[in-house]
Amino acid sequence: MTDEAPRLIERPVAAGDPSAAPGMPSEATDNGVVFRSEDVNVYYGSFRAVRDVSFDVPRNQIMALIGPSGCGKSTVLRCYNRMNDLIKDARVTGTITYRGTNLYDERVDPVEVRRRIGMVFQKPNPFPKSIYDNVAYGPRVAGQKKGLDDIVENSLRKAALWEEVSDRLKDSALGLSGGQQQRLCIARAIAVGPDVLLMDEPCSALDPIATARIEDLMQEIKQDYTIMIVTHNMQQAARVSDTTAFFTADIHSESDTRTGILVEVDTTQKIFSNPSDERTENYVTGRFG
Repeated sequence: MTDEAPRLIERPVAAGDPSAAPGMPSEATDNGVVFRSEDVNVYYGSFRAVRDVSFDVPRNQIMALIGPSGCGKSTVLRCYNRMNDLIKDARVTGTITYRGTNLYDERVDPVEVRRRIGMVFQKPNPFPKSIYDNVAYGPRVAGQKKGLDDIVENSLRKAALWEEVSDRLKDSALGLSGGQQQRLCIARAIAVGPDVLLMDEPCSALDPIATARIEDLMQEIKQDYTIMIVTHNMQQAARVSDTTAFFTADIHSESDTRTGILVEVDTTQKIFSNPSDERTENYVTGRFG
């Protein structure tokens, strides 16, 4: 092994194809797997919040993480772009590789990880800036000066928002509806040229019409991005995802705490029609959760 730090090669900002970046592993070398997790544990101090999670995330698919509250779905999701690093006393053990690179190698820059692996949160969180400046923010921080107009337009088009806001790009993003704000946040994530989008309950604060638009959007953009979504909505998971991971929790009655565990991962069709584990069947049929 050399002493050279492993790099997540930066793709050109707002490039259309995740494989377009120089040095990006080809389909042949990544074997269709974007992430591989092996024996992942997440601790907050001495408390183990998630135990021994292992699964692969296929490229250009939508993977849903489902399970009852407190089973560690969001904690696991945050592992994939190292957002847990921002939580005091949090640590991750085990191995998570992204296209063959260990995300937690001490030489890997977490900022670069988050640029390649974007996050869309539960509640829309546009900056108190114009619509244009929200989308252009990431490229500007990365030093992009030319072509910002094209980046903004392309990102808004991919987020299915351009036709609704093209004549008011200088207006405050805070004046958009909730659903529009969430699509703006998706456009903002897309603008820095990610390979993966992580979505933590992106529709939980939206009405049914806005939810349907976000779900349609996910289907439209998965040809360009791998998407992981945490959702409590079983119907949503069944509608939008290709693969599903079901989590539950071991409850420690003496300390009133829970440790999340992965029960099974399979195609969404199998998880919802013929799961391998009785706990999964009980959850997807509404017997608990």
